[in-house]
Amino acid sequence: MGRTFVANDREYAVPRRPVLAVCADGWDPDYVDDALARGHMPRLSETLDGDGCYLIGRAQVPTFTNPNNVAIVTGVSAARNGIAGNHYRDESGREVQVTDPSFLRADTIHRTAAAAGVGVLCVTAKEKLRRLLAYGGVPAFSAEAAHEQSLADGSPIVDVVGRPAPGIYDWELSVYTIDLALAIATRLGSELVYASLTDFVQHTVAPGEPLADEFYRAIDAALGRALDAGFVVGLAADHGMRAKTGPDGHPNVRYLDEALGAAGVSGAHTLCPITDPYVVHHAALGSLAWVHLADLDQLERARGALASLPGVEGVLDRHAAAEAFDLPADRIGDLVVLADEHTVLGKSRAAHDLGSLNGHALRSHGGLHERAVPIIVCSRLAPARTAGPELHNRDLHDLLLNRLA
Repeated sequence: MGRTFVANDREYAVPRRPVLAVCADGWDPDYVDDALARGHMPRLSETLDGDGCYLIGRAQVPTFTNPNNVAIVTGVSAARNGIAGNHYRDESGREVQVTDPSFLRADTIHRTAAAAGVGVLCVTAKEKLRRLLAYGGVPAFSAEAAHEQSLADGSPIVDVVGRPAPGIYDWELSVYTIDLALAIATRLGSELVYASLTDFVQHTVAPGEPLADEFYRAIDAALGRALDAGFVVGLAADHGMRAKTGPDGHPNVRYLDEALGAAGVSGAHTLCPITDPYVVHHAALGSLAWVHLADLDQLERARGALASLPGVEGVLDRHAAAEAFDLPADRIGDLVVLADEHTVLGKSRAAHDLGSLNGHALRSHGGLHERAVPIIVCSRLAPARTAGPELHNRDLHDLLLNRLA
């Protein structure tokens, strides 16, 4: 029997071949289906026609980047790992970014693998994730800040990959992230590699548009380079993506603080857990929001006011939401508001700069309609893992380390 290590009560096999696990940020299944159907991903098609497997799994709700990346790298839900959003309201009432490893309540698979002697590496497109992925001393780099980072021997990582990094709003940054991960892994001899991409393309264009076609052709070539280098390759999306515009083409937004004020609910505070530094992606507008109340006696009035808004399809109290979606009850709002497929939720008109979208139609995520995600393994899986409704993106490492046929 091969060597194993344990992370969060799950046993994982030490890889016998190098493994590349990719978080395919924003890869709604519609993008993958379209790219495959129209021949833009020939290497992926080749693997799927052979031993590879394409499954549809479920993302962590809220369907945002940080909760789902952390779910993937810990193998457990937000209720256990503690990360429920990109953004959080702390005990003092301040809004803070969830980027510090001190927020983690569970170990990462990569840290425990490193402790077992496995060579590990994490590379993220977005700098906001790097510190979470680096928890416990895991070597972690970001493409966004590649020009500022070096290996332990002093080698600049842009020299390792052989070219400077594109900008954070450049469609090529995800391709660069994969190439950077492969280059560093080759230099370090890494056995278990995690690469997290960026979803700027998916926020900007729909499946089948020219930019999406170019993106998926280039990503397919990058995945082919990993396969040619001998990696076992698998990917899972962190969330899907939907157009969030009205018939007039403008963002279809419901401003919750304004609705609560009009209903006479005083002192309420809406928090948009999609909030992060990348405002051109989404203007901090997603399809799930927390509402913190100053007076819990106003909870039912607040719930009624929010539930009556067009485009709002669910308003759950803290404990119902924690139970329904495997969330840490102390890190969400008194109310959790869910929007429908075409609607996003904001604080107030003054709090969101729609001009930051630079003229592109709003596409976003966060709710239940972005929960279905592709999970692809470019190797044959044991039959027991190829079906069933309970597969989650957090099972990616289990598939790649434990479930290959």
